[in-house]
Amino acid sequence: MIPNKPDHPFVYWATWAYAGELLDYGAKILLYDNGFLHAKTIVVDEEVASVGTMNIDSRSFRLNFEVNAIVYDERVAKQLQELFHQDSQLSTELTSDRYRNRSLIIKFKEGVSRLLSPIL
Repeated sequence: MIPNKPDHPFVYWATWAYAGELLDYGAKILLYDNGFLHAKTIVVDEEVASVGTMNIDSRSFRLNFEVNAIVYDERVAKQLQELFHQDSQLSTELTSDRYRNRSLIIKFKEGVSRLLSPIL
């Protein structure tokens, strides 16, 4: 699930640049339509969860002061999973057809942003 409303245009377009690869591998991508979404949440087997603002990239690991919490609590993991399901009701799916049919200007923005992604 990624926000459909950007906080920064280059980050937004860089995200879209990588979305095509994920779709090719069979990932389901949801575009969150109810405002900006920044939290990164992972729930594993309804038992363990990670939630926070840290991106899983070298910039977040080395430069930014971002943090995630790892929670070993089934109740919390299930609550986070339920929140994800609620948010998915406020999202639309990015389909391969929609991604393939984006305009040339969008593809250009994605290409430039992808080049800049290591410093974003």
